[in-house]
Amino acid sequence: MAMDIADRERPYVGRATVAVVGNPNTGKTTLFNALTGLSQRVGNFPGVTVERKVGQLTLPDIGAIDLLDLPGTYSLSAKSPDELIAVEVMMGLLKSESTIQAVLVVLDASNLRRSLYIVSQLLEIDLPLVVALNMLDVAKARGIVIDAPALSEHLGVPVIPIQANKRVGLDELKEVLSRVVEKGMVPSRKSVLPQSWWVEAEQLARKYEGVSTGLTLRVLVDNQNAFASHVVERFGDDFAADLHALRAQVNVDDALANREIELRYRWIDEVLDDVLRDPEPLRVTRSDRLDRFLTHPIWGSLSFAVIMAFVFQSIFSWAVPLMDSIDVLFGVIGGWVSGYLPEGALQSMVVDGVIAGVGGVVIFLPQICILFLFIAILEDCGYMARAALLMDRLLTPCGLSGKSFIPLLSSFACAIPGVMATRTINDPKDRIATMLVAPLMSCSARLPVYAIFIGAFIPNQNVWGGIGLQGLTLFALYCVGIFVAIPVAWILKKTLLRGQPTPFLLELPSYKIPDVGTVGMRIYQSGRHFLERAGTLILAATIVMWALAYFPRSETITAHYESERERLVGAPEEVLDGLRAKEAGEMLRQSFLGRMGHAIEPVVEPLGWDWRIGMAALASFPAREVIVAVLGTIYSLGEVDEESASLRGALRSATWSDGRKVFNIPVALSIMVFFALCAQCVSTLAVIQRETGAWRWPVLTFVYMTVLAYIGAFVTYRLGMALGWG
Repeated sequence: MAMDIADRERPYVGRATVAVVGNPNTGKTTLFNALTGLSQRVGNFPGVTVERKVGQLTLPDIGAIDLLDLPGTYSLSAKSPDELIAVEVMMGLLKSESTIQAVLVVLDASNLRRSLYIVSQLLEIDLPLVVALNMLDVAKARGIVIDAPALSEHLGVPVIPIQANKRVGLDELKEVLSRVVEKGMVPSRKSVLPQSWWVEAEQLARKYEGVSTGLTLRVLVDNQNAFASHVVERFGDDFAADLHALRAQVNVDDALANREIELRYRWIDEVLDDVLRDPEPLRVTRSDRLDRFLTHPIWGSLSFAVIMAFVFQSIFSWAVPLMDSIDVLFGVIGGWVSGYLPEGALQSMVVDGVIAGVGGVVIFLPQICILFLFIAILEDCGYMARAALLMDRLLTPCGLSGKSFIPLLSSFACAIPGVMATRTINDPKDRIATMLVAPLMSCSARLPVYAIFIGAFIPNQNVWGGIGLQGLTLFALYCVGIFVAIPVAWILKKTLLRGQPTPFLLELPSYKIPDVGTVGMRIYQSGRHFLERAGTLILAATIVMWALAYFPRSETITAHYESERERLVGAPEEVLDGLRAKEAGEMLRQSFLGRMGHAIEPVVEPLGWDWRIGMAALASFPAREVIVAVLGTIYSLGEVDEESASLRGALRSATWSDGRKVFNIPVALSIMVFFALCAQCVSTLAVIQRETGAWRWPVLTFVYMTVLAYIGAFVTYRLGMALGWG
C-alpha cells in the first residue's frame, strides 16, 4: 500500500543551486549546455576523479542560480563512483557542495518507461522537482504521443516538453524553474513503496540529525550497496545497529531490491497507460537497422577500423600545420623578446624557459581539440557505444573493457588527449589502468627520435618485396608499446587494481545528428582543461630543466669565446653561428645537467651509451622530442632537426675516449627501444596527476616505464651485440 508524502516548504537563502539529473543519453548535457553556455566551471569533485560541472543560469524574477550537472544515473541505488556522487549531492551528504534547492530531471520522451524509474525515486526525497521531457522529435518520428499535462498530474510536479538541441521550450522551463526555486514547495506526492517501510524509516530518521526519511528508506532498501555502506560508515555504529534492527522488523532480505524494482515498474506501467500512446511498441527502428551492419562481427569491425583509421590519421595529420604554426609563432615571439632583453640569464630564462615552456604546452592544443572533436561527434551521434561493444571482446582478456580502446588509439597521436579521453570509462579501476598503459603507445613525439636514429644507422634496403628495413624497424617500434601494454594492463588488474570484474553493461542509444553546440562546448572545455590543469606543471618542469642546462656559467668559457669573436670581427655569419654553437655545447657540457650526465654514465654504459646520450635522455624529460635539439647542442651543431645530415654525421663519427665509435646499430636500437617504453613526457605525467587527483599514479607510471625502458634497452643492446650487429 502506498502512502502520501505531505506538502513541505524548502525556502532558500542566497544563491540557489539546482541539480540536473537524468539517465545517460537523455540529452542532459545538451540541455545543460543550452542553459548555461560558456558560464560553466569544470573540475573534479573533491577526492575523486568524477567530473564536476557547474554553470550559471539567470531565471526570471530571482536572477542567477547555479546549475550542477550530476553524472548520469539510472537510479538512486548507487553502485559506481559516479552514481554515488550524484546520490550524495542530492541527499545533502557531500559537505563540499552547496545544499540543493531543487532537482531538474531530464527524461527521454522516446524511452519514457526507462526514464521514469529514477523519477519514482526522486519523488520520495525532500526536494522540489521539475521534469524536462526531452527528445520529443525522436518520439514524434516514431509515432509516440505523450500527454504532458496528464503526466504532470500523475507525478504531482511540473512537466515541461522541450527539445534541447533546438532550444525549444527552454523559456517555459526557465519560468517554471524560477517559480519552483522561489517557493521551494514540495507538493503532495504518492510513494510507490509500502506504507510500513515509510513509517519505520521515519521513526529511525527522527533519532539522527541530518538523516531524512528518504535517506533512511534508500539505505533500508539498498542494503549492502556502495551508498548504503557509505551512509552507515558516516553515521556510526549506533545508526548501523538501529538500521539492522529495522531491517529485521520489516523483514528485509536480499530480495527487497527486486521487490522495489517490481513495485516501481508496476507504478510506471499504470502511469504510461494514461499518458503514452505508442502504436508500434515493437517496431524495428532506423537505429536497429543500422546496428545490423555497424555491430556485425565482420562488417561492424571493418567499419570500425575505417572510422578509427580516419580519426587517427586526422589527429596525426590535421594537427601538423597548426602545431607548426604555433611553433613558428612562439619562435617569433622568442626572437622579438630577445631583441629587447640583454644577453644573459634573464634573456635565456624568459626565451628558453618561459616562452619555450608556454609554447611546449600550447603546441599540444590542436591534437587535443581535434581528438575531442571526433570523440564528441561519435558520442553525440550514438556510435561510441557501438565501438566500445565491438572492442570489448578483444580487451577483456587484458583486464580492460571496450571503452579503453579510444583512449589507447588516441595515444598513438599523443598520450595527453588519450589520458583525458579515459573520462568516458565508468569503472574507476579500468580508467586508471588505461591511463597507466596509454603512454606505452608510441606517440608522435617519439617520431623525431625514431627518424634521426633510423636514418643514421638502419640501412636503407629492402627486406622482402617492397618492404624496407627502415620502415620495418619503425613498425616494430610501434608494436613494442602495444605488446608490452598487454601484460602490464593484466598485471595491474591482478594486483594494484584488483577487484571483481565489472559487468560490461552498455545501452545503445538511438542514432542522431550531433548537436553543434554540444560538440563545440566539448572541444572548448577539453582545451581549456588541458591548459589549466597541465600547463602549470609542464611550464614549471621546463623552467627547471632550463636552469639545470644553463647554470653554472663558466667565466673561462665566456672569456675564451669573447676573445674569439673579437678576433673574428667581420667574419661571415655562418662562422659566427658555428662559434656560438660551440660555446653553447661547452656551456651545456659543464652545466648541472652535463655533470648529471657524467654522473649517470656508469648506469647507462651497460646500454652502450656514453654520458652524452645519458644527458640527452635526462634533458628530454619534459618532452621526448627535445633529445634532437639537445644532441645538436652537445655536438656543437646549433639548431638541427631529425632530418639534419650534419647531426647524423656527428652521431656516426662520435667516439669514446679510447677511439671506439659510440654509435652502432645495437646502440641506436637500444636508444629507440628506451624511448619507446620510457615516460619521458612530463606533460603526460602532469595530466595523469590532474585526472586522478593523486601523485602516486604518475609516480608509478614513471617508475615502471623507466624500469621497463632500461630493461628493454639493455636486452636490445646485448642481443644486438651478440648477433654481431655492432
